[in-house]
Amino acid sequence: MTDKPWQEDAALLPAYLQENYTLPTRTYGTLSYNRRSRCWVVKGDPSVTEMCKRLFPGTAGSKRGEARFTAHRRMVGELCWLMLRFPLTVKPSDKPLWDKAVDDARSAAVRRERAALMPEMQEPPEGSFNGRLMSFQQEGLAFLLQHDRCLLADEMGLGKTVQALAWLAATQSFPVLIIPPAHLTRNWQEEAGRFLLIRGEKPRIHVIRGLKPYDLPEADIYVMHYLLLRGWKEALPSLPLKAVIFDEIQELRHTGTEKYSAASLLAESCEHVIGLSGTPIYNKGGEIWNVINILDFHFLGDWESFSREWCYGYGSAVVIKPDLLGDYLRREGLMLRRTKQQVLKELPPKRRLVQELDWNDKVYARLMEPILPQVLRWRTDGTLTASARAMLEEQISQRARQATGVAKAPYVCQFVRALLEGGEKVLLFAHHHEVMDEYKKELRAFAPGFITGRETSAMKDRAVERFMTEKTDVLCISLRAASGLNLQRATCVVFGELDWSPAVHSQAEDRAHRIGQEDSLLCYYLVAPQGSDAAMQEALGLKVSQFVGLMGDTPVSAAEAEFSAGEARRHVERLVQELAAQQHA
Repeated sequence: MTDKPWQEDAALLPAYLQENYTLPTRTYGTLSYNRRSRCWVVKGDPSVTEMCKRLFPGTAGSKRGEARFTAHRRMVGELCWLMLRFPLTVKPSDKPLWDKAVDDARSAAVRRERAALMPEMQEPPEGSFNGRLMSFQQEGLAFLLQHDRCLLADEMGLGKTVQALAWLAATQSFPVLIIPPAHLTRNWQEEAGRFLLIRGEKPRIHVIRGLKPYDLPEADIYVMHYLLLRGWKEALPSLPLKAVIFDEIQELRHTGTEKYSAASLLAESCEHVIGLSGTPIYNKGGEIWNVINILDFHFLGDWESFSREWCYGYGSAVVIKPDLLGDYLRREGLMLRRTKQQVLKELPPKRRLVQELDWNDKVYARLMEPILPQVLRWRTDGTLTASARAMLEEQISQRARQATGVAKAPYVCQFVRALLEGGEKVLLFAHHHEVMDEYKKELRAFAPGFITGRETSAMKDRAVERFMTEKTDVLCISLRAASGLNLQRATCVVFGELDWSPAVHSQAEDRAHRIGQEDSLLCYYLVAPQGSDAAMQEALGLKVSQFVGLMGDTPVSAAEAEFSAGEARRHVERLVQELAAQQHA
């Protein structure tokens, strides 16, 4: 086994990275390494440095007769290409470092060419990952293993999270920092704990809280959301991290903020940087340019050259041909993107996924406070008849479900906004009017339609017509007010609240999963970690992150109705015990 793996596939190397080319005897300057700035510095004839700055605008500096190249594998390759025409003398003390940099550039080039020649499939090592990848996800893992800095841009619902976790299992790149949007922090915590094994045990996960840095406990995985980056700007680059994963990296599409600056410094300090996004290519070129700069600085040149060549002119933010830009990013190994249509044969017609969200426990406590006297009565009043007791149980259960729905509503809407921004057409189901009112407020920018039982027949028909004729991409529907609707335009069904009956969910899903639905339908169950959702998850069998065939596809039977009532009763009993314990605490 050679210590230079690229030599086994040397034929794949481009000419400028081959070992056997002959350099002219004349040299045009020197090449040295600046350890402070971590860059290669060319000093030489004005013709050489002027050529560097003309071909590679990012090398321009304030000094005459000097050009600086970022010490990145791609830029080292560009330097090798430049030296075919203008040979440079490498400073003797930097020669070993240069030789290693060239070897790394050759290895990266071979990996890129291998990936372009034949999509490989890869499974995580046995004992490191609890799960099985579909074949396109195995190809995604192979892609991530071939590239240290890249963007996995699969369409939403194709398992970017699972592929990133499989990459962690395969590379053991711990400790790793995962940065998701705020509403997905808990989901990453849960998914990492479910899928990953480190030395046969679950990983140690620490969720970073607050803007003020503190001494972090030893962990394998750190999770923090984007809003905290600015507070940790100076601390993060000094952490001994092996990798960083930016989930929904389009969050960094705007520069000029402390968040973006912190992310840039963090990415620069890590060996492995992975971005995940289902909506990576924007018509506004400035946004994708900013995102790519986090992954690979000046891969698309500086802003002036990018806007001149890819957009409508200096300073323009509109890409002329987004498809061409996407092809270039894929060809260069910086991005992999698959759509649902491309992998449809591997997907079941209907996919059900459970996503755990954050929630506001203070809102939950405030909404539950008025019902405490009823809880006390349920516990102590021995004169209650069976019917009165059942009615009281229903009131307590409904109040807990409503409080849970309202407490997580802002996070549900954040999730739905991400779906809508990714081009999905969403049916959002809930139960309580108060929860629907929160959705109306949070999603007003998307002009949602509503079918909640409060509308007239004409209003209901108008809401359906608006959704089916593309006047809105989100329709909010009451869980038990969807019968008879045919809404096959939907690509996603989202349950912001749950029902005790599995068949209610199945029937709600079938509003979209109808004849004429040609896509693989995504059904998201958004659950909070506490409140009524925990008990309802147990009753519905939602304790796994992906499930099939557990929901039932037939009308509610008498036995199921009895089961649902029993589960609701047991939930009230547990709820009473919890509230009583809180009062005594």
